[in-house]
Amino acid sequence: MIEISKKLLSTVGRTNAKYSLIKEGDRVLLGLSGGKDSLALAHILNRMKNIAPFKFDLLCVSIDYGMGENFDQLINHCKLHDISYVVHKTNIFETAKKSIRENSSFCSFFSRMRRGALYGYAKEHNFNKLALAHHLDDAVESFFMNFLYNGALRSMPPIYRANNGILVIRPLIFARERQLIDNAIKNSLPTIGDEACPAMKFKVKMPYAREKTKRLLKELEKENPQLFVSLKSAFKRIHDSSFFDDKRLRR
Repeated sequence: MIEISKKLLSTVGRTNAKYSLIKEGDRVLLGLSGGKDSLALAHILNRMKNIAPFKFDLLCVSIDYGMGENFDQLINHCKLHDISYVVHKTNIFETAKKSIRENSSFCSFFSRMRRGALYGYAKEHNFNKLALAHHLDDAVESFFMNFLYNGALRSMPPIYRANNGILVIRPLIFARERQLIDNAIKNSLPTIGDEACPAMKFKVKMPYAREKTKRLLKELEKENPQLFVSLKSAFKRIHDSSFFDDKRLRR
């Protein structure tokens, strides 16, 4: 059994309690990419399932893009740790070959396709919640990318309802990425990296905006070590009437 830090477990526990992410009788589907974040969440939720005072079902699923991926490592790891796991085969890769043009951006395309496959699997197999492994760094990066490049104030909520009725939950949303890196190293988790990214098979633009945003936030945090603490607080204290949206102005 892997050893997860008490701080990380406590963070997820408090997040679950505050936002009622997982409750009695829930059927939770976790999107398991095999990266450090989703593997950590798989172990945390599996532990929660075994010790929580309420009962819920948990299944981890990996999306097979149809490009010859090998999931043996994940299958063996989940079997070793008694984590319920399946691989969902799709034709996303073939669809991408017909749809993505050379030197075009790919991240949003594959993200939408993968999310759609997860939604579809959850609906077909009667799961009412889909767990994603986004953390606080993801939420902050998303906020800054929307702010700097899209002209919008938008981030990642701990819980929201998708158009098909599935509740999407993010139990790691208050965890820092460095905690998950430490967890992967400490437990020698067999993580899957960029080699599983479908974009490696295409002549496409690499995602520069996220990398630039990561570098910006790293520099800002050097100057202000409390940056993410402040941002986490700010995300809970939205004064929407202080902006320019005429629907939110106090008249």
